[in-house]
Amino acid sequence: MIDLHVHSVYSDGTLTPAELVDYAMKKGISAFALTDHDTTDGIAEAMERVRELSRKAKAGKSEEGENEADGMTVPEVIPGIELSTDEGGKEVHIVGLFIDRDNPEFREYLKTFVETREARNQKMCQRFQEHGIDVSYEALLERFPDCVLTRAHFARYLMEHGYVKSNQEAFDRYLGSRCPMYVPREKITPVKAVELIKTAGGIPVFAHPILCRMSDARLEELVVELKEAGLIGIEAIYSTYAPAEERQIRRLAEKHDLLISGGSDFHGANKPKIDMGTGMGKLFVPEEVLKNLRDRWMAGKA
Repeated sequence: MIDLHVHSVYSDGTLTPAELVDYAMKKGISAFALTDHDTTDGIAEAMERVRELSRKAKAGKSEEGENEADGMTVPEVIPGIELSTDEGGKEVHIVGLFIDRDNPEFREYLKTFVETREARNQKMCQRFQEHGIDVSYEALLERFPDCVLTRAHFARYLMEHGYVKSNQEAFDRYLGSRCPMYVPREKITPVKAVELIKTAGGIPVFAHPILCRMSDARLEELVVELKEAGLIGIEAIYSTYAPAEERQIRRLAEKHDLLISGGSDFHGANKPKIDMGTGMGKLFVPEEVLKNLRDRWMAGKA
């Protein structure tokens, strides 16, 4: 079992990258892709935890006399990212797998993404202050250090300080696109995201296309446009898909010669109904999916 769509505290998840590795190992997940929003900062921590567990597995025991990896397979971490884009007013996400996070051009663009998020977050904080709600940018940074702040962080902060009782209430009252505190941020196009991922030597994947809420005709048009830009995969296996939706995306993939990808979109406590590897209980992404994607990636490097 694998999972090619997972988030950590470096974007809007609630587990650290190291904790994700431990959790994946306990669940018997052989590989997962860390695909935080607009950042690759958590990948190094996840890979260091994999190396640590692998050393302990080879040594046979830890300093405490017990082996954390005893009888378990240490999962592989696929370096990834999820880029947020805009297409005609619709939010479209592009996942990148096997990313070279040290690519200079790619890192420069990520720096720009972070700057636009920072500007947006500061404006949202200003709106909260204007409405008499004490949410400051400095307080958010102190509460969530070393993270790319998202609306999920705002929601968690609001819950912790008693302004709302749930994540959903935070979005319904304050953070949703039609709410008073919402501020849109500048986004690149999905075509540009595909090109950026290719620049970083990665495999571009159209993430959860059903969630874009496009007509079937427009969705297929976008798939064609992205394929021309270098799209390689499409997320046909996803936590919230109905069987008919999965069949629809599989047909699109076959028609346009795209590889299948799949993942839970795990966020920890921020999406409590979605578990790593198994989604809402019935998700299963076979290892063959990763093999096919890896083979295409390796062929592109040759």
